[in-house]
Amino acid sequence: MPTIVHGFDWPDRLIVGTVGHPGSRSFYLQAKDGRRVVSVALEKEQSAVLAEKIDEILDDLMAHEGNPFSVPSGTPVELVDNEPLEQPVDSQFRTGAMTLGWDVTTSQVVIEAYPVDDSDDDVDEIDAETEPAEMMQVRIPVGTARAFAKRTLEIVGAGRPLCPLCGQPMDPEGHVCVEPGDF
Repeated sequence: MPTIVHGFDWPDRLIVGTVGHPGSRSFYLQAKDGRRVVSVALEKEQSAVLAEKIDEILDDLMAHEGNPFSVPSGTPVELVDNEPLEQPVDSQFRTGAMTLGWDVTTSQVVIEAYPVDDSDDDVDEIDAETEPAEMMQVRIPVGTARAFAKRTLEIVGAGRPLCPLCGQPMDPEGHVCVEPGDF
């Protein structure tokens, strides 16, 4: 059966947002084009790495002589998006693997998200012939990519405060601190 591709070539909006309170937030990658909205669940760490890698790609492209792709060094103010996720958030799938690339023909960053493989197969064996049931593919221009990365890093960083002694996140209900010398 062919893979269902939730594709967005020039989305009106692409964000990472959360549902819930710090310490129990769920993260979502959400794309919107007109009235069509697709959300996929992902981990906080996946969100952070995605944003960091996008910034790396953009910084590398910007370093090319003459910046041929007009990559901005900062977030264009007209592309700042601080609005919450579109409601209701109905996740298509939980993200497992992700890929990130650069399409030189369209000068776009390409993000692909694939569902977690819940099969009973051995995790160490990868079957290249097995296609996922669905995936999300989003293509965004450089300015949008820069704004996406900045917002995503802000969302990730807005979690629970870290303990100044042990560096672990502090819960609102209390925190049992294990100082570095107590291990």
